[in-house]
Amino acid sequence: MTNNDLLIRLRYALDIKNTDMVEIFKLGGMELSKAEVLKILSKPKFDEDGEIDLNNPDFELCDYETLEFFLNGFVTFKRGKQEQKANQTKKTPEPTGKRDTANNLFIKRVKVALSLTTEDMIDIFYDAGLNVSKGEIGAILRKADHRNYKECGDNFTRNFIKGLTMRYREPLQQ
Repeated sequence: MTNNDLLIRLRYALDIKNTDMVEIFKLGGMELSKAEVLKILSKPKFDEDGEIDLNNPDFELCDYETLEFFLNGFVTFKRGKQEQKANQTKKTPEPTGKRDTANNLFIKRVKVALSLTTEDMIDIFYDAGLNVSKGEIGAILRKADHRNYKECGDNFTRNFIKGLTMRYREPLQQ
C-alpha cells in the first residue's frame, strides 16, 4: 500500500474536502496548491513492468516526509494548535536511526487526531472484522526503537481504515 493510498482512503473515510486537504498540508508545514494535492490523490498508472509510472504528469508520488507533513497537519486540523506553556521548553526527539513505517506513523497520528482510545481502536478493528488485543495495538503504537515495537502491515492498516469508514462515513450515508 503506497502513501498515496493511505491519503486517498483516509480522505474518503472521513469525507475530507479538497480545500481541507490543502489546509491540512499547510498546517503541517507544507505549502501545496489544490492542483498539487489532486495529483497526490490521483490513482497511479502502471507501466508494462507493473511499476508505478512516475512520468505521468497527472500523478505525484507521496513520499514519507510528505505523508508526515500531512499527518502532523491533520492532528492540528482536528485538535487545534497546541500552545506552549511559559515554563515549557520545546522537546526535539533525538534521532535513533530507526523510524516508524508509514503504516505505524499513519495509525499513531490518526489515533491522536481523532482522540481515539485503545478501546475505540479495538471497536474500529472489530467493526472491520478483525479481532485485536490491547497488546497488539500497544506494540504498533510504540517507538520504533522499543524492543516490543511491531511493524504494522498493510492488511492491518486497511482494516483500520475500513473500520474508520464504517464509523465516520456510513452514518453520513443514511
